[in-house]
Parts: sequence; C-alpha cells; structure tokens
Amino acid sequence: MVATSIGYAAIVAKRSPNHKSLGQAIRNYRKKAKITQERLGELADLNPKYIGEVERAEKTISVEALARIAAALKVRLRDLVHDV
Repeated sequence: MVATSIGYAAIVAKRSPNHKSLGQAIRNYRKKAKITQERLGELADLNPKYIGEVERAEKTISVEALARIAAALKVRLRDLVHDV
C-alpha cells in the first residue's frame, strides 16, 4: 500500500503545471524548428522516447538534459524556461 501511494505521488508531481509548461515549450520550439522527436534526440544525444516523455510531462528533466535540448534547438536555455 505504501509503494502505491508513493508511486501515485510521484506521478502527480511529474505532471505539475511547471513540467507541463516546460514540455510544451520544448515541443513548440521543436516544431518551430521542424524537427522530429527522433531528430531532436539525435542532436541532443538523448533517447527520442525520453524527449516525448518530457514533452508530455511524464518525466522530469535534468538541467544537463535541458541544456542539451536547448543547444540542439539553437535556443537559449532561459527561453525554454521563461514561462515555467
């Protein structure tokens, strides 16, 4: 029972408004650049599945991964987190 509660809390935390805003910003910049999640994964040296999970706010993202995504998208890190 405890594991279920902790698992549920982790899922809820990962879907916070901040995670959703950040994921949406990444998706918007990616689409503006006209690249796929697969291509962004290649450019940022990240798994494309992970890119999708971050965009859908299913996974949290490290600062390092966020910086790699920003570099791959050729945008400033602060532009990605501006509305978060």
